[in-house]
Amino acid sequence: MSVDYSQTTREIRVDVRSFYLADQSRPEEGRFMWAYRIRIHNLGRETVQLLRRTWHITDAHGRTQTVNGAGVIGQQPVLEPGETFEYTSGTPLETPSGFMVGAYHMVVPDSGEAFDVAIPAFSLDSPHQDGRVH
Repeated sequence: MSVDYSQTTREIRVDVRSFYLADQSRPEEGRFMWAYRIRIHNLGRETVQLLRRTWHITDAHGRTQTVNGAGVIGQQPVLEPGETFEYTSGTPLETPSGFMVGAYHMVVPDSGEAFDVAIPAFSLDSPHQDGRVH
């Protein structure tokens, strides 16, 4: 996977790549779809588990939607030291561009210590954007 955005928090690296989905978008109806592929690498020495996620999704008009939920794609993956978890998901917008940023809420199962891992801000770009944030 080629990576467009990457950020490391507490030895957990999050790599992101986003893709505009022209075949699922309807620009004439104000519906634009993206997929994003995320790879989470445990670079540390402790086993960690992803329990929850929080997303802030902002469209080209500056409207932000916050999405919270358990795990990712129906899973709460456990990553042993050196392990990687990868998944693909998607989001719609009513504008031809925007961005997403968020956090994974993790726990160290052995100690019960909870911590957040930053998901780097990444852009959602389509061929229909005009280069201006309205």
